[in-house]
Amino acid sequence: MKKIDSDAAGGRPRKSRQATVAAKSGPGIIITCEHGGNRIPAPYQGLFILHQALLQTHRGYDAGALLMARELAKAFDAPLVSSSVSRLLVDLNRSVGNASQFFAATARGPVELRQQILQTHYLPYRTEAEQLARQAVARHGRVIHISSHSFTPELDGDVRRADIGLLYDPARPSEVALCARWKAALRTHACELVVRRNYPYQGKGDGFASWFRRQLAPEAYIGVELEINQKHVFAGGPRWTALRKLIVSSLREALRG
Repeated sequence: MKKIDSDAAGGRPRKSRQATVAAKSGPGIIITCEHGGNRIPAPYQGLFILHQALLQTHRGYDAGALLMARELAKAFDAPLVSSSVSRLLVDLNRSVGNASQFFAATARGPVELRQQILQTHYLPYRTEAEQLARQAVARHGRVIHISSHSFTPELDGDVRRADIGLLYDPARPSEVALCARWKAALRTHACELVVRRNYPYQGKGDGFASWFRRQLAPEAYIGVELEINQKHVFAGGPRWTALRKLIVSSLREALRG
């Protein structure tokens, strides 16, 4: 498979060089990253003149998530659909009509503005990912979708007490089983890590994976949102590198189960 970077710019995905990997995964896998950057396209930059500082925070993007997504895609020779457009312009991880899909700067604008953003950035992203998922199902019988995210260490005074979160739908046994194996593999090789399931968010809440669950049957789709505490991203250095490698190797181990 080839990796595809659909940065939601005009809806035209860019194909990058095929990854060279030592071993290919058995099931069909796709990787997505909905909050990979904090870019505001030129037509909308005037709306965010007063929000430049906010764009640099967790409100603007998921720090480290795109790097993690790229490494997962390379390791599993999987297609990657990612966005570098800030979630403050439009949140690709929210359904149309969700009150939090648009930040105030765009929510207060005319309906035509939001429709233009949806047509240019939101719908092409979801269409590309859905096409890849359905191709994987056609070739392999099912698709495993890993959506790469990260979370702020503290939100509204609440310290998040986890290093890694694995989000899934508890009503889907295949997702429950995969996340249980993934958590066990992570803890086996790094017992100091706090790995929690459906934390700091609920996997069955409104999100890209939940949308996919409405499109594909349980036997055809397994969706997991990977959440990494941004304290590791901002610390950087060898430990952040090692954590990314651990996430890749532990997922490979979980998939073998």
